[in-house]
Amino acid sequence: MPRATRLPPLASDGVFAVSSTSTINASRAQVWGVIMDFAAYEQWNPFVRKQSLVDASFNPLPGNDTTPAEGKFLAMTANIPPTMGNPGLFGSNGAYCEITVLDTENYRAAWETAPTFFRPGWLLHSERWQILTELPGGKTKYETIEVFFGPMAYIVKLVVGTGLKAGFQAFADSLKERAEAIAASST
Repeated sequence: MPRATRLPPLASDGVFAVSSTSTINASRAQVWGVIMDFAAYEQWNPFVRKQSLVDASFNPLPGNDTTPAEGKFLAMTANIPPTMGNPGLFGSNGAYCEITVLDTENYRAAWETAPTFFRPGWLLHSERWQILTELPGGKTKYETIEVFFGPMAYIVKLVVGTGLKAGFQAFADSLKERAEAIAASST
């Protein structure tokens, strides 16, 4: 399906969903720049502490490739609950995803969990969207949703569902803070 017409899944289509939103006093381009600068996540993001591009075998891309694109893969580490410090023994969780939508014209990005041998797609699958909407006065509305599917999603919801909700809100709040600081320094 063409990226400009593809839509996020409905929360009601999955086992459960987490979402958050934030109104940011910065342009869409500035907010987008923060979201796409994966290498800087550890400086400001208490939820997704590390996110990098990898190949289909989880290996770093050659030549320090840091340009996100549809079809590329992401390895990420999330702190649940979100924290800039040490997350504790079981507080750091990994995910491996494929970028499925990178719509720079409409400021929309999506990725889906990539199936692995130990976690096939029918067992657990999720799809996350991040969308930026221009608001009056040079502001931006940030919206994100991740919908979880499959039998294992019930366990994910039970074990880390509350932490994921806190993480999504922490991402939105810290994105707001980071983008607004960048916007303020550029005026």
